[in-house]
Amino acid sequence: MKTTQGVGSRRWLLGIGALGLSLCAMALERASADAETPQERPRPPAGNPVVPQPPDAELQQILAELDRAELEGSVETLVGFGTRHTLSSQTDPVRGIGAATDWAYDELSRSAALSGGRMTVELQSFVQAPDTRVPEATVLTNVVATLRGTASPERLYVVSAHIDSRISDVLNPEGDQPAADDDGSGVAVVLDLARVFAEHPPEATLVFTIVVGEEQGLLGSAYQAAAYQAAGADIQAMFSNDIVGSSTADNGATDPHTLRLFTEGVPTAETAAQASVRQSIGGESDGESRQLGRFVKSVADNAATDMRVWLIFRRDRYLRGSDHISYLRQGFPAARFTEPNENFAHEHQDVREEGGTQFGDLPEFLDYDFMLRVAKVNAAALYSLAAAPGTPKNVRMLTRELTNTTELAWDRGTEGDLAGYEVVWRETTEHDWTHAIPVGDVTNASFPNAPKDNFEFGVRAIDRDGHRSPVAYPVPG
Repeated sequence: MKTTQGVGSRRWLLGIGALGLSLCAMALERASADAETPQERPRPPAGNPVVPQPPDAELQQILAELDRAELEGSVETLVGFGTRHTLSSQTDPVRGIGAATDWAYDELSRSAALSGGRMTVELQSFVQAPDTRVPEATVLTNVVATLRGTASPERLYVVSAHIDSRISDVLNPEGDQPAADDDGSGVAVVLDLARVFAEHPPEATLVFTIVVGEEQGLLGSAYQAAAYQAAGADIQAMFSNDIVGSSTADNGATDPHTLRLFTEGVPTAETAAQASVRQSIGGESDGESRQLGRFVKSVADNAATDMRVWLIFRRDRYLRGSDHISYLRQGFPAARFTEPNENFAHEHQDVREEGGTQFGDLPEFLDYDFMLRVAKVNAAALYSLAAAPGTPKNVRMLTRELTNTTELAWDRGTEGDLAGYEVVWRETTEHDWTHAIPVGDVTNASFPNAPKDNFEFGVRAIDRDGHRSPVAYPVPG
């Protein structure tokens, strides 16, 4: 009995041993196969790594001409109007929104005089019907300075700030409201950009605009964006500079070399049909505005601006908004610059002191060196957009049949210095493009064994000087 049991046990152990050896062999075989998988797995050609675009000589000159003293002087003048509330006086020569708007018009006109006739300035007035924050019909006025491009004037890039102000009661037009940061800082940046660019003719058209009624519900920018849409304007980027004057948080922490840039992924103006396609193919982080943000970081986050562009993947701050949203609603790519940390004791507050804390949007809380760097980031973005070819149009992912070949097609741009195109790609989990494949001056490209299911693809244009456009994300075609 004992002998029989011993033999059985030995047979059982031998069987287990054989099974173990077999499993080990299978594991080794699988590991060997797995080791080969990365080389054999279908994927796009590696191409070149996507790297930031350094500033060229003209951009460096533009950055050097931006002036801290100009920024400070503009803010002091704006604060001096006492109130810039949308519903304040339009006829008082020294106090109120009318006096401030006239001054902004004069400043932009002074810049236009330096442009050799390329810049024109206009007052864009309209009647605002009664609304939640506008008790009665009121004439509102934006200021618009247009610097016509030398090579592609039909392409427009808009930079904006709002001149109006508010305090604790949004319907109080009389109380003193310095509004140094919100948004005197943005107005100062836009005015200095116009001054410098007036003497540096851009290839595409730049628009410098000061809008009203932001605090009353984005009223001035809504009118303006709708007017551009009705005119069929080809606005390929719009930037709102709103609260860009301070680098200090409410807890005293400072972050003077960081600027937030808010960009949406899914377009505000997306239709139900477009949403249905997106839900099938992806691209939730690839709307035109998100691509614009990636572009800005690639050209403006560098030693020349001395600023880190902090991309925030939201349309704007939590439950809040600025004038770029008016452009998003019209289907234009748009984004919002704002300081890294807001101090809410200095926004939308009556000027007062309580419990040892100074409330109110006063100029003493601004950091003008920080504002100068904000202006440089804006300048780098605007110059690089205007110098590059336009964002490729009508980019399609060809889907005639099921295949692991990725085929892309697009319309050729009309720029005289267009050199060709690059197809960019990334893993779906990457936040930015990682690889670029030069394809030449063509309007289509095909990549066998590069499944569109597994990767994100896009197309960008490049000119003879190496300036690259923002990326265009394809739709099924």
